[in-house]
Amino acid sequence: MKRRTLLRGAAVGAATVPLLATTASASENYQVAMTEQRTNRILVFNKDDAWNESTIKWKWGSTSRGWSNLSDVRFRDTKHFGRVVLAAASGGYAGIITSAGKVLWTGEPGGNPHAIERIPNIAAIVTASSGGYLNVYGPTKITDPSTLAKVQTVNLPGAHGVLWDPSLNVLWAIGDYVVRAYQVTGSYRETRLKDTGKSVALPGGGHDLQPDYTNPGKLVVTDTKAAYEVDTAALTAKVLRAETRIKAFVRHRSGEYLWVRAENVEPRPWSSPTVHFDSGDKTLADAQFYKARIVEAAFE
Repeated sequence: MKRRTLLRGAAVGAATVPLLATTASASENYQVAMTEQRTNRILVFNKDDAWNESTIKWKWGSTSRGWSNLSDVRFRDTKHFGRVVLAAASGGYAGIITSAGKVLWTGEPGGNPHAIERIPNIAAIVTASSGGYLNVYGPTKITDPSTLAKVQTVNLPGAHGVLWDPSLNVLWAIGDYVVRAYQVTGSYRETRLKDTGKSVALPGGGHDLQPDYTNPGKLVVTDTKAAYEVDTAALTAKVLRAETRIKAFVRHRSGEYLWVRAENVEPRPWSSPTVHFDSGDKTLADAQFYKARIVEAAFE
């Protein structure tokens, strides 16, 4: 049976079009979200469509300096607001956005925020800032994101990514030369991260951290040298793609990989107009993509 979870609504200036969850096969269409930094928007396309302004399925953007250089996007389902969009920006902001484009909460982690995650059941938010730390935000009321406040800062040099793992009940984070597992303790304003002592060494500065949607026991990560498959039980890393400058790397549940590789061209040498798929590349003229994500609310 085809799995179709709909997220309806529109962001600023977008048509009201549903965002589909991942489909069962790479031969079928599924939706992909990118952070596009030239126009500073989150853009969603059907993978199999021609990519241009008329085929955008959902978009959101802001002219605020704090939202400049959008660096992360992901989707999470909530009981109170339905599907929400989590976003982080190198300009300094991180936040929660509804499918209609309403910003429910904005935090200011500082230090070049690169990633954001939501801890289920307690609605805590964790961000990763490349300045060298993880930031934990706890609410006083799960249904009211405006009550989120910073409750903890955890040192992690080069922090670039965070991901909740419901199978192991840990938060994975990636930084310089390491992927590390943290236990989440407490709730609400007492939410805290505690190092479990479990980690996987990387040869380079860590960058992207995503689930492997084909296997809940695996992660896909990148550092400055390559992309890897991380086994969360064995705590080992295996090279998947020996290539530098991979800024985003994701595996669809069909087994297809998609990735963004920086083209080292000004004005944003860390970006590219192209998202690479095993089934073929997709390019948006003049785009400066940084991250690419499958439109999928599942953690794994």
